[in-house]
Amino acid sequence: MELKTILQIAGVTLGLLYLYFEYKANIYLWVIGMIMPAVHGFLYFKQGLYADMGMNVYYILAGIYGWTVWNNRKPANKKTYSISRTPVRNYLYLGLIFVIIDLFITYILIAYTDSKVPYADAFTTSLSVIAMWMLSRKYVEQWLVWLVVDVVTCWLYIYKDIPITASLYMLYSCLAVAGYLRWLKMMKASDNA
Repeated sequence: MELKTILQIAGVTLGLLYLYFEYKANIYLWVIGMIMPAVHGFLYFKQGLYADMGMNVYYILAGIYGWTVWNNRKPANKKTYSISRTPVRNYLYLGLIFVIIDLFITYILIAYTDSKVPYADAFTTSLSVIAMWMLSRKYVEQWLVWLVVDVVTCWLYIYKDIPITASLYMLYSCLAVAGYLRWLKMMKASDNA
């Protein structure tokens, strides 16, 4: 079996486990979120998806950050870290941060790499930064951001000939909808408790 296939199978397996924990709003998603990026990062490097490869360094750091944030909830401050809606004031900041990151990554990919898909690669990477931060804050809308990332990534990975990993993102797309609905339900139950 070739290395690309092995990496895809390992990545998909870890990805499914990660998604299960995310769906359950379980802190162990961050542990998998620190392991899975190493596998995917190497695969993306081999396929010339340099922004996605770099994104996996961010995922490892975000995993450490998310674990710390979720693990350090104090009972008196628990409401701060329960599932909630994204504050409206954050949308402008998140949009601005997305544009800045996207322009920067696009420039790097065009100027310094042989990427054949710099715009799509930069787009999914930039939006993933935003989604990951929203997840660390347990904002329910993070699922909708991930849905956009997953749909575009699925197309990108089919185009870059990594179909097993593309199928994971197709599944992620479906589960993003289910996760959004579940987190809405969990949020409402928490509000009513």
